[in-house]
Amino acid sequence: MRERVIERKAGARIAAGSLYVATITVLAAVAAWPIYRSLSFLILVLAAVVAGTAIAATARALRWPAWLTALIAFGSLMVLGVPVAVPSRMTSLPEAIAGLGEVLWGSITAWKDLLTVELPAGAYRNLLVPALIVFLFGITAALLLAWRRPPTAALAVPVGLAMVAFGLLFGSPSVSAPLVLGGLAFPAPVETAVGALSLVVSLVWLAWQTYEERSRALRRAASASGVRLSRSRGGSDARRMVLGAGMIAVSVAVAAVLVPAVAEGAERTVLRSGVGPDTALSTAISPLTQYRGNFSEPRSGSVLFRVERTDGAADRVRLATLSHYDGETYRAVDPRGNVDAGRYLRVPARLDAGAGATVTADIRIGQLTGIWLPTLGRVQSIAFEGARASALADSFYYSGDAWGGIQVADGGVRAGDAYTVTAVMPSGAELSRIDAPGVPADQVEAPESLRRWVDEHVEGQGGAALAGLVDLLRGRGYLSHAVSVDLEAPPTWLSEMPGYVFESSASGHSLARIDSLFRALLDREAEVGGAELPLVAAIGDDEQFSVAVALMARELGFPARVVVGARLTSDDGLRTCDRGACRGGDIVAWTEVQSATGDWVPIDVTPQSAVAPQTDLTLQRDPQNETEVRPENAEEVVPPDPVQQDAPAANDSDDEAAADLSGLWAVVRVSGIALVIAGLLLGPFGVITAAKAFRRRARRRSEDPVVRIVAGWDEYVDAAVDHGQPAPRTQTREETAAGFATPRGILLADRADRAVFAKDAVTTAESDEFWGIVEQERRVFSQRESAWRRLMAAVSLRSFTREISPKSAPSGASRRQERRSRRRDGGSRPS
Repeated sequence: MRERVIERKAGARIAAGSLYVATITVLAAVAAWPIYRSLSFLILVLAAVVAGTAIAATARALRWPAWLTALIAFGSLMVLGVPVAVPSRMTSLPEAIAGLGEVLWGSITAWKDLLTVELPAGAYRNLLVPALIVFLFGITAALLLAWRRPPTAALAVPVGLAMVAFGLLFGSPSVSAPLVLGGLAFPAPVETAVGALSLVVSLVWLAWQTYEERSRALRRAASASGVRLSRSRGGSDARRMVLGAGMIAVSVAVAAVLVPAVAEGAERTVLRSGVGPDTALSTAISPLTQYRGNFSEPRSGSVLFRVERTDGAADRVRLATLSHYDGETYRAVDPRGNVDAGRYLRVPARLDAGAGATVTADIRIGQLTGIWLPTLGRVQSIAFEGARASALADSFYYSGDAWGGIQVADGGVRAGDAYTVTAVMPSGAELSRIDAPGVPADQVEAPESLRRWVDEHVEGQGGAALAGLVDLLRGRGYLSHAVSVDLEAPPTWLSEMPGYVFESSASGHSLARIDSLFRALLDREAEVGGAELPLVAAIGDDEQFSVAVALMARELGFPARVVVGARLTSDDGLRTCDRGACRGGDIVAWTEVQSATGDWVPIDVTPQSAVAPQTDLTLQRDPQNETEVRPENAEEVVPPDPVQQDAPAANDSDDEAAADLSGLWAVVRVSGIALVIAGLLLGPFGVITAAKAFRRRARRRSEDPVVRIVAGWDEYVDAAVDHGQPAPRTQTREETAAGFATPRGILLADRADRAVFAKDAVTTAESDEFWGIVEQERRVFSQRESAWRRLMAAVSLRSFTREISPKSAPSGASRRQERRSRRRDGGSRPS
């Protein structure tokens, strides 16, 4: 009979443990689904469940040691690795053998690779190996632990939570779309549900384990002592269940509602947030800053790269997409550390490049150096060739938002690197037909001269207004790539422009440089007035004009960015690469603006070079005052070429600008998140402390002095139990106090017995004095121990559960004392 009971209890433990592991596995699969989003991942999870369950059941039945179980699990990893984690290698026997090497190597390196690849990864290379390791070994270990008795069984919880954490930590920085119910939006519903359910399931299973172990201990104690178990435990069990449920409910409610609300708008930080080419991007000089260097000798005439189109048509090659402007420099990454915007990640086998015409081109690197890799349109796939093919593939990063790629292998590209890129060329929208979607409010403010010029010349709305301003700006601008040139030995770019009249222009694209550009336009318009005279005055090249057009677009409500690259074809007679050979002098910059539908529209910004500025043709009055005539031998001083500083611009108008509260909001948000996390961690302990305070207050405020003294004795016993003293079972109060060994414990026991058994009435003053002694004795318990033990006693639950132990019959002395008290008391006061 006993063996049957033991077998039934073991079966219940195995069933409960299996149910817990199954639930955690489902939650872990849901958390990891955004990483892969493929049928191969679902097959992997199913295979890991079958294999892990079989290994765990066999290990338990045959009592395998831990090392043998781990060895069998590793063998299963090798058997399942190729067909499940590297299915692309299941084409032939040699491929399968190579796949085994990828499984072994992937168990070490695929974790990092998974953090640097564009999601979803699907079945790309060996990136499913980490998932197979997590689910196969996790399920096996969790089952073996969950089938054991406490406290060992509790170790299944961190194993299960680690399985869930794999999907949450290796996932995307972006969260799921908000769930809208009845007008209320719940941010990150999937992540919140996975985290909350994992917590609740683990706590429920641990509570069941604790309850079963306690019941087993009570039954064992009753069997050994012959004492019958008390059946009057319903109130204690109910209190314990209500307290536990309340703690779980409070924690889950705060985590599910308050945390997403406070963290809304903040960036989700995962492991991949700190991995990638961020260092290379942050240290690389902006290619727009180095734009003038492309027109110096000998780079101007050197072939940087060649584009051989093999399928489809493309009109532009992109080197770098610059999306962030700080008033001094246009950069590829946000200097404020925005995680999502322009995020560069590794490319899996194939990207979803959207709709458009597909083009395939072979690109070969010439004299180009640095991290910026030439690409076309929206990249769909890329295949590297040559001796460095493997290193180039592992070090290529691409931003689907910026449509740009970088290469960080050994410092960047080299002469001879070659690759084939397949891309999608989006259908070009016409600038004059698009609408403005609006821009964020935290953009750099354009110079006052630009805003004034736009206000004076803008006509119409949306894309048509921007197109008119761009045409006007290009027509009144003049192309110049240098501050000074040697006219006897002109540079390549100048010699290729017959009839060109050189005009000096400074480099740089800071707000100050853009301001000088538009001030020259405004000054020229003021000089000419209404006369029919040339208005060409803005001297510069694509570096300044691309930034000027981007700032104008933002003034009209268009998000804008600058692209550095080269043109393969042009309908406007602009400079293009000669038969796909792109030289330094062919590098151009253009502006892209985003329409209300999300499409990016390119805008050529190169100013005209046919009509030179004519500053001597003005409508000025004759001078009224004598002026000093410049001597004929005076030499004209050429201003030096200013050094472009690739650093954030200093804010010279801090005193006049309005107060910027963005930093304050960031501090408030971070502080709120920190407080919420602290509340989640410390909330349960606060609930316990508050529950003890309410219990003590209710005991002390009882109206009956006798009940108050008895409640005070209970408070004394509870304090002792929370500080580690054994809970009294069959001892009298004096025996209990002697065991606690406090200075006035015997006095408390004597007064409590007199209050219960004596015939004399108890006064309120006596009950108050009794409680004063109780408070002194409670402090004695605390003074005996360290600060850590005092803290543990403050949050201990032992005093709430001490009444669930079996209640033995009172000792002989207690029964005799009770009978004497009843005879003396006339039976009116029960013990």
